[in-house]
Amino acid sequence: MTQQDLDAAVAHWLSRLETALSTGDGRRLQSLFHSDSHWRDVLALTWRITTVSGRDAVGEELRTAGRPSRVEIDPNRTPPRRVTRAGRETIEAIFRFETAEGRGEGLVRLTPDSDGTLKAWTLLTALEALKGHEEQVGRARPHGESYSRDFRGPNWLDLRKQAEAYSDRDPAVLVVGGGQAGLSIAARLTQLGVDTLIVDRLPRIGDNWRTRYHALTLHNQVQVNHLPYMPFPPSWPTYIPKDKLAGWFEAYVESLELNYWTGTEFEGARYDEAEGRWTVTLSRDGTPRTLRPRHVVLATGVSGIPNIPSIPTLETFGGTVLHSSRYEDGDAWTGKSALVIGTGNSGHDIAQDLQSSGAKVTLVQRSPTLIVNIEPSAQLPYALYDEGPSLEDCDLITVATPLALGKQTHAILTGQARQIDKPLLDGLERIGFRLDFGEDNTGWQFKYLTRGGGYYFNVGCSDLLVEGKIGLLQFADIDCFVAEGARLRSGDVLAADLIVLATGYKGQEALVAKLFGDEVARRVGPIWGFSEDQELRNMFMRTPQPGLWFIAGSLAQCRIYSKYLALQIKALEAGVLADSAKVRTVPTLRAPART
Repeated sequence: MTQQDLDAAVAHWLSRLETALSTGDGRRLQSLFHSDSHWRDVLALTWRITTVSGRDAVGEELRTAGRPSRVEIDPNRTPPRRVTRAGRETIEAIFRFETAEGRGEGLVRLTPDSDGTLKAWTLLTALEALKGHEEQVGRARPHGESYSRDFRGPNWLDLRKQAEAYSDRDPAVLVVGGGQAGLSIAARLTQLGVDTLIVDRLPRIGDNWRTRYHALTLHNQVQVNHLPYMPFPPSWPTYIPKDKLAGWFEAYVESLELNYWTGTEFEGARYDEAEGRWTVTLSRDGTPRTLRPRHVVLATGVSGIPNIPSIPTLETFGGTVLHSSRYEDGDAWTGKSALVIGTGNSGHDIAQDLQSSGAKVTLVQRSPTLIVNIEPSAQLPYALYDEGPSLEDCDLITVATPLALGKQTHAILTGQARQIDKPLLDGLERIGFRLDFGEDNTGWQFKYLTRGGGYYFNVGCSDLLVEGKIGLLQFADIDCFVAEGARLRSGDVLAADLIVLATGYKGQEALVAKLFGDEVARRVGPIWGFSEDQELRNMFMRTPQPGLWFIAGSLAQCRIYSKYLALQIKALEAGVLADSAKVRTVPTLRAPART
């Protein structure tokens, strides 16, 4: 098909979709979809982030959803094109539409039926902007006249200091955590005109990366990791060092005028149902402070409190024991012996750092672990970002991938990675390393999305294991710990001066209970992992606890989904969306009466 043919085919399907939606004709809607189709809506027609699967269910849900208008190919985006997704050839097209309150963007993937009729395999509808509440960027940017022409009044710096002090007001939104999640959501809200304050317990912006172990760099490539509004310079390295990223965070806060309190501990909060506000207790540089925001966004990461397992007899060990979160570098352990318990990314990286510092290191494996070479295998899921579409379009394509399609895609990619990495994997199995490839062979991405870990991107530690330069021990072969180290079931003692517990972190549920109380934690329920509607639980969306929101994940996830979280908060603040704890109820758009 020529480009003209592709455009015509997509335009015809979109026209039929708009007609069927306008009349609420369920049968006509069903006729537009394959039996194995999926519809993902991100706020546009249901005010939820949800996925519906199967032709009948898709047709019924669309029939009762909002009625978009002006559904058409977006001429400013990547034009309709033929691509392969999850091993299936499809026509992929980006379109735009409007609702009563917003402007939307969408993506459809069309494949032919048995009679050659093009039908939808997947459909995405996503809210792009609220009418009358657009971001203050581009042509809508502030004019700045008052900063330079009112010689007697406060200048820009005076106003910034006043805004950041919160001496005479409360923020509408308090963001807890100043990493990529906190910065992304604060930037989005600020550009929507929502008064937002970030608080972080660390003394300097960027310390959440700066204080990690000495050798750390990001494990995915720079083109995937941009923050909203302010992309990394084109001269930056493919893999960003932690300290370089930390410095960028400082520049980001300054450039985007984000209100940020360092050295501030979030001690707890209680919610006033009648007023719709939180009473938040903070400690800023040791001084108590109380704020009353309407919203609290917990942006402290996928994981919360360090997981320090109860290991029998470990207390008898006479050396140093520390969790990976407290590890900085191996310089102090040159010439010493170390056991690193845990074989995820942190365990491997710490073991390699210790070995490079001249320590004798043994990596202790507790459970099977997925291993994938950092290049090219770990980068396969991000190939989309090298295909040519803009970052904006790549992000939309990513959002348009429902759970089922994602699993199929990652099973294919995992198979490819296993072939590419076969020499390494065979070597690891020869030394007794237990390998895992994820549920249904879906690889590291779904391990991350379901449990937040359980894999290692090999940047050299696996090779050191195979070469015998780092030892390998199965945890089950340890009989007990003694003052000198670990006594094995064989009777031998493996001497150690240091034991590092690279045992991960507890889920956010534990942190919610600590900060907000058990009742709120029970009300919210599980966080992260997938729910019955094929979405991450309580993430980026309204939760059963009014005024409490969660954002976490990679830099890419935070960039993408901060937009949708911010739109929900703005819609509540502007009165577009009614506040309700009944998050399963589909709010009705104030749309024209149905005919």
